Amino acid sequence: MKHLGLAGPGERLSVLCIGAHADDIEIGAGATILGWIERGVRLDAYWAVLSAIGPRADEARASARQFLANAARAIVDLAAFKDGFFPYQGDEIKNWFEALRGRTSPDVVLCHWRHDAHQDHREVSRLTWNTFRDHAILEYEIPKWDGDTGQPNVYLPATKALMERKTRLLQDHFGSQRSKDWFDCEMFMGLARLRGMECRAPEGFAEAFHARKLAVQ
Repeated sequence: MKHLGLAGPGERLSVLCIGAHADDIEIGAGATILGWIERGVRLDAYWAVLSAIGPRADEARASARQFLANAARAIVDLAAFKDGFFPYQGDEIKNWFEALRGRTSPDVVLCHWRHDAHQDHREVSRLTWNTFRDHAILEYEIPKWDGDTGQPNVYLPATKALMERKTRLLQDHFGSQRSKDWFDCEMFMGLARLRGMECRAPEGFAEAFHARKLAVQ
């Protein structure tokens, strides 16, 4: 399998990370982000969370600080849209996306998968594609009770150490979620092991994404 690199050590990569909720980016792409930084990529990250209110905002800020600790540049942008009601806040969220486009023009956008079962996630995916029409977009996956994981077509291998660091940071920073039956290290490691098997990752772990359209040269 031919490996295509987005950026190598010393090269700059501008990434817009968009999550509906405080822990979404970390769950879907945390090891990928940590891996870019660890490999020496000069990561310019814009980290945007649409629903981060009260204690969840504190969790989001603290977690983003850790995941982006050694990035070349990091901006954390938290909004306060109502969790679970994104499709009914369409005008306000659309305006927020239009303003976001004026603040950043990334090389790569990371966002939710368009067929995610959570209505907030789907709305974020729809508006990401509507707003960033000329950008490379990779849609990450969020495992959940609905059983909506699909068949991704882009894989970013991760070391076991990176995956363990990602899951540890998730547990450390999102205390509000630890009571949920799906929010544990075994689940996160298990999904990454499955995706690692699918792409024959060197250490057996990977994060997977959906790419609807990519131009490669």
